Amino acid sequence: MAETFAFNADIQQLMSFSAGLIINTFYSNKEIFLRELISNASDALDKIRYESITDPDKIEAQPNFFIKIIPDKTNSTLTIEDSGIGMTKNELINNLGTIAKSGTKAFMEAMAAGGDISMIGQFGVGFYSAYLVSDKVRVVSKHNDDEQYIWESGAGGSFTVQKDTELVHGQIKRGTKIICYLKEDQSEFLEERRLKDLVKKHSEFIGFPIELYVEKSKEKEDSEEEEEEKKDEKEGDEPKIEEVDEELSGELGVAYLNKIVCLNEGKVKEVSHEWERLGGTGQFEGLTLTRDHLAVKHFSVEGQLEFRALLFVPRRAPFDLFESKKKRNNIKLYVRRVFIMDDCEELMPEWLNFVKGGPRICIDEVELLAELLRYHTSKSGDEQISLKEYVDRMKEGQNDIYYITGESIAAVSSSPFLETLRKKGIEVLYMIDPVDEYSVQQLKEFDGKKLKSTTKEGLDIEDEDEKKKLEEMKAEFEPLTKLMKEVLGDKVEKVIVSSRMADSPCVLTTSEYGWSANMERIMKAQALRDNSMTSYMVSKKTMEVNPKHSIMAELKKKAAADKSDKTVKDLIWLLFDTSLLTSGFNLDEPTQFAGRIHRMIKLGLSIDDDDEGLGDDDDLPPLEEVEGAADEASKMEEVD
Repeated sequence: MAETFAFNADIQQLMSFSAGLIINTFYSNKEIFLRELISNASDALDKIRYESITDPDKIEAQPNFFIKIIPDKTNSTLTIEDSGIGMTKNELINNLGTIAKSGTKAFMEAMAAGGDISMIGQFGVGFYSAYLVSDKVRVVSKHNDDEQYIWESGAGGSFTVQKDTELVHGQIKRGTKIICYLKEDQSEFLEERRLKDLVKKHSEFIGFPIELYVEKSKEKEDSEEEEEEKKDEKEGDEPKIEEVDEELSGELGVAYLNKIVCLNEGKVKEVSHEWERLGGTGQFEGLTLTRDHLAVKHFSVEGQLEFRALLFVPRRAPFDLFESKKKRNNIKLYVRRVFIMDDCEELMPEWLNFVKGGPRICIDEVELLAELLRYHTSKSGDEQISLKEYVDRMKEGQNDIYYITGESIAAVSSSPFLETLRKKGIEVLYMIDPVDEYSVQQLKEFDGKKLKSTTKEGLDIEDEDEKKKLEEMKAEFEPLTKLMKEVLGDKVEKVIVSSRMADSPCVLTTSEYGWSANMERIMKAQALRDNSMTSYMVSKKTMEVNPKHSIMAELKKKAAADKSDKTVKDLIWLLFDTSLLTSGFNLDEPTQFAGRIHRMIKLGLSIDDDDEGLGDDDDLPPLEEVEGAADEASKMEEVD
C-alpha cells in the first residue's frame, strides 16, 4: 500500500505551480533536465564502484555499469536508468522530499534575481529539473540493503512511496529508473536525434556508457563481423573510439552515445596517434565544420589534480577571424566530464581566437599547484627552491612567508624593502614573473603560513623591545611626519615612522589589498586595460621613514628650525621622488624631479639662483600655512 508524504516546505515551493520558478517556465533551455539526470546517474555509479573496491560482493547482483535512456512514444515517457548504488525506502523519502537541502532556498533566490535555470545542478537540486518537461515523475530504485521501491509525485505538495510488488517496470538487480511522464508540448525529447544531440552536447565525456534505445532500422550485424570487432578490441591497450553498436532486439536497437570518452581520457601520446589515424573524427568537425586540421595538441596533468585539454588549429583561417565583437564558442569547458559552457573568454587570449578546443578542468586544491612553484630567494643564489623548502628552513619564531615582486632579480635583490629582513636573517622569495602577481592573489597561504608582501603595509617584523623603541621614535618624529604630509598633500595617504628600512631613508608602501608597485606597472602596460578599474585598485601610498637614518635626523632639525624653508620642502619632494623610484613606481612628473635635482646641484656648487634668473618656485606645490608662521614673520620685521 502506498504511503503519502508531504514535501519539505522549500522543496514544495520549488515545485509549486504558483511559485513559477521551474514548472511551466518559458526558459528556452529546458533541455538541461537530461544533463542533470545523467550526472546524477553517473554519481550513483561512482558511489557503487567506490564501495566495490573494498567489498566486491556489492556489485555481484549487477556487475555491469551503464546508463540507459529509453524513450517511449506510445506512453509519452522518457526513462533514465542506471546500475548505480540505488536508494532504500528511507533514502527515497529523505533525498527526494522531506529533508531540506541547503541549496534549495539559495537556488530559488538566484532564480528570483534573474539567474539562469541551467545552474540548478550547482545547488544540489538537479533532480527536480525533471519537472521542467514532466507532469509526473516516477522513481523505481533498488538498493543492495533493501527491497525495490517506487517513489512518485505529480509536482503537487506531496509524494507517495510504496514497495514494488507488481514489478510493473521490471525487476531491477541494483540501481534506479527515473520515468518522466512528459507534458504534451515536450514530445521533442522522445525523438532519437534530439536525445543524441543533447547527450553529445552536455554528457559526451561521462565515464560510463550511455545507451540510447532507438527504433531499429538496420539488420543485426553478422556474427563473424562481431567476432572480428571483439578481436580488434582485445588487441593492445590503446584508447579506441567506440563505434555505434546496434543490435536487433525486438523493434529496438541500442546506440552508444558517449563513444569518444576513451580518446579524451587516454594517454597523451596514444591519443595523439589515434587522433591522427582517425583523421580528426567528429569532435573537431563539430567545432570547425570540417574534418581537416593543421595541428592538434592534447596535454594533461594527472594525479589528484586533473587538467586535460584537446586543442586544434584549423587548416584555414576562419572568415570571421578579426570580428572581435562576435560571441565565440571555440573553447568548450567540461567539469567532471559534463559540458558547462562554450563562451569562455578567459580560457584563450583574443589573438588566439582561431584555436578550437574542448578543455576539461577540475582544480580545487590550490596547494597542489603551489608545490610545483619554484623561486629564487635572497639566500638561494642561482638555484630555485620550492615553497616547502622555504618553510623547512624558516627561522625559529618566523610565522609568515615573505616575498617581493618586481621586474628582475637585480631590481628586487637591491630593494630597500629587504634591508631589515636581511639583517634579521629572514629569507625572502623573489617573484619576478608577471604571472606571480596573479598567482599570489589566489595563494594566500601555504602549509599554514601566510604569504606576506614586503612592499605592503602590515609587515610586522619587530620584537617587543623594537616595538617600544619605535613608539618612542614616532613621538619624536611626529612634527616632521605631519609636515611631510602637509607638503606632499594627496600624493600620500599618510607618513609614518617605520623600522622596515636599515640603510635607506624612506620607502613607499601600498595597502594590503591594493596593487603593489609591480602590479601597477603591469596593469598600466595593458593596451586594453579598464581605466575605471585602475583608478579603483591603485591605492594611495604610505610613506615610511627611517628615524635612524642621518638624512631624516638632519631634516627633522631643519624642519624644527624653519618649517617654511624652501630647502626643506625641496628635500621632502626629493625624498618622495627617490622613494617612488626605489620602491618600484614610475615618476609622474619627471621634469619637476629633474628641476629639484638641479637646484640641489647648484646649492652644492654655491651657485646663486638669483644670478641665473632661475629662482622662481613655480614647480613647487604650495605649502599649507603652518600655525605660528605669520607671528614669526612679524617678529623678524621688527628686528629689521
